[in-house]
Amino acid sequence: MHDIHVPSDVQARYLNPSRITTFVLLAMFGAGALAFLVLLASDADRAWQAYVANWLFFTGIAQGAVILCAATVITKAKWNWSVRRVSLAFGAFLPVAYLLMLPMLRLRESYFPWIEKMEYDPIVQLKEAYLNIPFLISRSLIGTAILFTLTLIFMYWMLRPDLGAERAADEEGHSGRASWRERLSGNWLGQEAEEQRAWQKLKVLAPALALVYAVVMSMLAIDWAMSLEPHWFSMLFPGWFFMTAFWGGIAATVVAMVLLKRKSAYFNEHMGPQQKHDLGKLTFAFSIFWAYLFFSQYIVIWYGKLPWEQEWIIHRSGAEWGPLALTAIILCFIVPFAGLIGRKPKLNPTWLGSIAAIALLGVWLERWLLIAPSLHEAGTPTITLWEPLIGLGFLGIFALTIRWFLATFPTIQIWQPPQEPEMLDREVAPREAGAGV
Repeated sequence: MHDIHVPSDVQARYLNPSRITTFVLLAMFGAGALAFLVLLASDADRAWQAYVANWLFFTGIAQGAVILCAATVITKAKWNWSVRRVSLAFGAFLPVAYLLMLPMLRLRESYFPWIEKMEYDPIVQLKEAYLNIPFLISRSLIGTAILFTLTLIFMYWMLRPDLGAERAADEEGHSGRASWRERLSGNWLGQEAEEQRAWQKLKVLAPALALVYAVVMSMLAIDWAMSLEPHWFSMLFPGWFFMTAFWGGIAATVVAMVLLKRKSAYFNEHMGPQQKHDLGKLTFAFSIFWAYLFFSQYIVIWYGKLPWEQEWIIHRSGAEWGPLALTAIILCFIVPFAGLIGRKPKLNPTWLGSIAAIALLGVWLERWLLIAPSLHEAGTPTITLWEPLIGLGFLGIFALTIRWFLATFPTIQIWQPPQEPEMLDREVAPREAGAGV
């Protein structure tokens, strides 16, 4: 930590989006929305399955990236000083994600098999206290509202010290930046006081956010994926779900960093070998952790050979879904593991960004495989062009929100948390002082 150089003269630089990119992203969003509406008219069940899978994927990625930022606050990390704001930018999608969740709450028997089975299935009836529509709607609305609100508060305190009038650079002709700065920097106490206050609040918010993230994402995993197999349950499944989202946030930060390095020489200089190497190590390590969680889930089911546990695996290992499940394993584990062994691949931005993008594609496929095999009918299509097109629409609005954030607030965080002594330093210093006397 002490060997990491953080410049003292970090300037306020912003992403300058091009009109062509804006048009492309809007076209992606329009194409995805049109694809959803067309599929909704011909096969509503498949349309909603694709919608929910994409919502879970992009919401998880956005939240996971912010959790990466929170984790570095908890550990007092310095290595990510130049990419900390990049991870934070993904949280800009969460208010949109909340609005996109609302149509999902209207789904009934076509998506939740337990609604129909509740009338005659004694095993499902034992879960009635949790599996009921009023409670599902309530916990979805309240749980995500708490998580997203806490995330936005965390983002606010990460941003606020960089919004003082003395740092209002590059705002001529950009009323949006000035408006947001004035809105978020009310009752300014001065730069040093604001940095100290923000750091004290962040040290409390970061652990709380991590805990709420685990609880709410577990709830989403159970409600929108695990409950689709009403007889099947797993204590490991929620952890697998939210840790994969966290890994996705890391990989998405890598992709965004690589794109920013190509965009500006200033970003390329400050997002250097330290950031590439450490993010590459995290991408590599969590691909192994993903495989560990997957195998831990599988081996218990294989060893126990219990019918209600085997059902979930069987639905994803037959002729229809088996090749796709194998593809997800290759994309999520084999490619990142083989592609990022050693130091050199992690320092090549093109290679690192490509591997991270492939891993994200694997996570997208994994999220879809958590849903579709549980709801499909024998002989129906597995995956066609419609599902990726709907995903393209989500990607368009997802990228637009991130780009807005990086164009509105300084892309590289200017203020830096203070370097506090570790607990061992606190104990050793007084002893050494006493020994010197």
